[in-house]
Amino acid sequence: MAVYTEISDEELDALLDQYDLGEVMSCKGIAEGVENSNYLLHTGIGYYILTLYEKRVREDDLPFFLGLMEHLAGHGFVSPRPIAARDGETLKKVAERPAAIIEFLDGRSVKRGTAQHCALLGETLARLHTISSDFSIQRPNTLSIASWRPLFESCEPTKVAGLDPLIFSEIEKEIGYLEQQWPEDLPSGVIHADLFPDNIFFLNDRVSGVIDYYFACNDFFAYDLAICLNAWCFESDNSFNITKARKLLNGYGAVRDFSRRELDYLPLLCRGAAVRFLLTRLYDWINQVEGALVKPKDPMEYYKKLQFHQAVNTVSAYGLD
Repeated sequence: MAVYTEISDEELDALLDQYDLGEVMSCKGIAEGVENSNYLLHTGIGYYILTLYEKRVREDDLPFFLGLMEHLAGHGFVSPRPIAARDGETLKKVAERPAAIIEFLDGRSVKRGTAQHCALLGETLARLHTISSDFSIQRPNTLSIASWRPLFESCEPTKVAGLDPLIFSEIEKEIGYLEQQWPEDLPSGVIHADLFPDNIFFLNDRVSGVIDYYFACNDFFAYDLAICLNAWCFESDNSFNITKARKLLNGYGAVRDFSRRELDYLPLLCRGAAVRFLLTRLYDWINQVEGALVKPKDPMEYYKKLQFHQAVNTVSAYGLD
């Protein structure tokens, strides 16, 4: 979450006039994340998240994102619900941006997840995959392997201060390898695709919320696991924590069974997930948004994670037999 677009008092009042949420008490920007502008909205009824969708999010995708949240919440999953206005619509416009008001969930994210957090994460991710199996709208993964080479080619080495140009040749070589080896027929469905620690809340030793579905799409379930292994199972010194990985995978497997092929391909999918976030971080580092209340994240973190996965031959390196 972040703030790129400011809202005037008049614009906010005009928006809230369309809802039955009571008087506006406060509306404060949330300076986290990288995609959209987000505000903590306090009304006479309660607390909500007001999201303004920025240019990187296609307006045509919003029915998928908002519909998925409604579907998951309606089936008992810990997803916030989009709030409908009096006309029944959940998508509005404010400050020349598409916008939605989303239910506020109690709980907090963790900066340094424990092995137990990873176990809960695995169970929650598996529930998301199973509950969304009958969600009727589909959305292709716009950051799938087909997008990585064009994204890489848009990142000029000379614009990344302090980055060894040899690293760019290594990334290009890795993309070529992944293009040759990437599977086509693993079990698939709706995935979150961005379940980093700041997108899941914990309260009283349980998961109380999963948020930020704006990368959600249809892709391999095991690829979603690979994203989580990268995001949750490395320590601050970039060492891999096999205990956390084992807990994450066992937690997932307790809810949804793996296929043997999913496990066999997991090291390759982890390499792909590392490349995906390495490339988007490189792009964001080069194309920083002036005035945004958020700093781009270090792309080299994911280059180091990629190097770890390149040395992995079997899923045993992630704690499974």
